[in-house]
Amino acid sequence: MIIISSPIAIQNEIAIIHSLFQEGMEVFHVRKPDFSIEELHAIVLAIGLEYREHLVLHSHHHLAKSLGIHRIHFTESNRTTINESKLKSYKELDFILSTSTHCIEDFNDLDSNFDYAFLSPVYSSISKVDYAPKRDLFEKIKKRTNFKTKIIGLGGMEASNIKKTIQAGFDDAALLGTIWNQNNPIENFKTCQQIVHSY
Repeated sequence: MIIISSPIAIQNEIAIIHSLFQEGMEVFHVRKPDFSIEELHAIVLAIGLEYREHLVLHSHHHLAKSLGIHRIHFTESNRTTINESKLKSYKELDFILSTSTHCIEDFNDLDSNFDYAFLSPVYSSISKVDYAPKRDLFEKIKKRTNFKTKIIGLGGMEASNIKKTIQAGFDDAALLGTIWNQNNPIENFKTCQQIVHSY
């Protein structure tokens, strides 16, 4: 199960991230779209380089090499501007690549260099106001033709719907609002983790 950071700095953020790692979090997306290079560098150091193999950078990708991070994420707009040779060069350096999609057609068209991709929103978002699915992704996912890239459900993910999501054909789920926009983030994570592990 993947956890995505809050897009903004929040109280006790680093302590929560450390607790998530202690509870078994395997992949943490550092998504801070408005952070400067210096701010992003600082938060990665605050999280701790001992966790760098689990961290994914959403921006300022050039920092990855100096920080020893081998996972980077491309937003939808990033993806449209990067060429295949650049993606291949990342893969030759053993980078794990991910991206974001919002329809099954775009997911199916992804370059094979992407290891996984978010497909969202599956449900009404917990973290974004008025961000809800415009189409039934459970029906759309039946048209999946890309099986080289793992498909990760994002948007409104919580304990009550993760099992249903994976049963519908998603390979995994990503949590954002369930961690950062609700009470008891660690307990929420543990509950979701138990459900995924039991499936």
